[in-house]
Amino acid sequence: MTGHVYWIFQLEIKPGEYENFEKLMTEMVDATKADEPDALNYEWSVSEDKKTCHILERFKDSDAALIHMGNFGSKFAGRFMEVLTPKLMTVYGDPSDNVLKGLSRLGAVHMPAVGGFSR
Repeated sequence: MTGHVYWIFQLEIKPGEYENFEKLMTEMVDATKADEPDALNYEWSVSEDKKTCHILERFKDSDAALIHMGNFGSKFAGRFMEVLTPKLMTVYGDPSDNVLKGLSRLGAVHMPAVGGFSR
């Protein structure tokens, strides 16, 4: 295994909050890109009707995921929950118990790998 930790987070954009969503997303993407070199992917996608958001996040390892989680909690969590409602989070890769414990607050489900490869 690679040691990578990654998840897909499905969220609902609250009615009337799309403009605030866009501003927050831009700020979060910029901060993650600047401050977290071991964040390997941080990709936000939105449905055509602008009601659903998916975020793909992939990290070098559990330590990098924990740094991201700490930054999220201290800088963005409050505003994030004002504009988005978590629906589903699926975690993949090799997360530590600390990562899983932290993500459990968001209802995360871990799907351990049973086959395949990552390059």
